[in-house]
Amino acid sequence: MRRPMMALLLVVLLLPSCARSEAVSERPVTAGAATAAAASTDSAFAAQVATLSEAGGYFDSDNLVSNELSYQHVIGAMRRLNVSGGAYIGVGPDQNYTYIAKVRPRIAYMIDLRRDNLLQHLLYKSLFDLSRNRVEYLGLLLGRPAPADAERWNRRSLEQLIAYYDSLAPNRALFDSVTTLVARKSGSHGIPIAENERETIARIHGRFVGAGLDLQYESLNRPSRRNYPTFRDLLLERDLEGNQASYLASEDDFQFVKSMHARNLIVPVVGNLAGDRALRAIGRDIAARGERLSVLYVSNVEFYLVREGTFEAFADNAKTLPRNERSVIIRSYFNGPYSYAHPQWVPGYFSTQILQTLDSFVTEYTSGGYTDYLALVTRHALPLR
Repeated sequence: MRRPMMALLLVVLLLPSCARSEAVSERPVTAGAATAAAASTDSAFAAQVATLSEAGGYFDSDNLVSNELSYQHVIGAMRRLNVSGGAYIGVGPDQNYTYIAKVRPRIAYMIDLRRDNLLQHLLYKSLFDLSRNRVEYLGLLLGRPAPADAERWNRRSLEQLIAYYDSLAPNRALFDSVTTLVARKSGSHGIPIAENERETIARIHGRFVGAGLDLQYESLNRPSRRNYPTFRDLLLERDLEGNQASYLASEDDFQFVKSMHARNLIVPVVGNLAGDRALRAIGRDIAARGERLSVLYVSNVEFYLVREGTFEAFADNAKTLPRNERSVIIRSYFNGPYSYAHPQWVPGYFSTQILQTLDSFVTEYTSGGYTDYLALVTRHALPLR
């Protein structure tokens, strides 16, 4: 970190309410992180983002946090299938980090139709870089001062981290100074960011600061559902075996994701899963690295692709991804659109998480078996328990 940036961050973090004894610095990479692929330079990272991306588009939600409370329900099944390493592809915000922390891929691609999602991942990347550990990261994200003895919080539970930040109001001076640092950090990776996009990054960050852990997914041109989970709910959620699996539940998991970001191995891509460039280009990049896909996380994007008549284009793209017998698709199904209770629905959840091998998806699609959306979400779903 350059000295002016270090000095500015120290001024902020040495406010009376959050005094600390040392500057923010990198922690040693953990043993798990050391298995990841070689680092990419900032110039190579920027070139990769540009090469893989295609024209962006619009979706009528902010999607700053997920609305899938069930997102951890596939983790036990993936562990039993030994889904690990390789390349990860996912849509949306930070629920991807939980999957990444568990799968430990060697490269990850965050693909989304909205360029705002790329900007949000640049925000995350900057905050990971500015944080030594998860308690500092969460404090910077929420605009609330970390505890003075932050380095001693590595073994604290996630409930303790949540309770600490729930007790604090946002700190405007901290937010303003971190916004300046994030603008510098996000611009240092070589990805062109217009002035209005810097404002978008600050606006996204401001939403986390303003709402804190109560932040929810919000639809823009349609009513938002009251049963959408809060950011707090998503972090504290558990898998079907009762384990907290969030990337912020474990310091080791957090450090793995941090190390991936530090080496430019989490690559934000603007693209439509059914587009004519991005997903296929990612597949070629994976193949060039000698890797195979481990996870393709699509959320409920397929619902909209079926409705728009572009599902076949997505399926044709997915067929080209390098895969093996353990490559899987994670998708989400919401009961509302079809009023259909999925066989794997867990009572108390609005969303249902579905796991399928990519091989079975390609075989069923090639044989013409996906005649409608319900066939897609029910055929070849792997048992989660």
